Amino acid sequence: MTYQVLDSTSKLIAKLQTLAPEQQQQVLDFVEFLAQKYAQPQQPPQKRVLGLNQDKIWISDDFNKPLPDEFWLGESEE
Repeated sequence: MTYQVLDSTSKLIAKLQTLAPEQQQQVLDFVEFLAQKYAQPQQPPQKRVLGLNQDKIWISDDFNKPLPDEFWLGESEE
């Protein structure tokens, strides 16, 4: 580690110690968020497999048919 990094770390710790416990927890939460955000992925994402779920679902023939006004107005069809 360089002197500049050690100096920054020391300053950060000194400032952190002046904060209330609730504020220290917020800083810790933020540091954990940053660590997770910038962490290197452990494994590459899996590639999609074409046709993997073929014939597992179906779409109704009237899928694109407009919905009735009762649907949008929240009225029941009783």
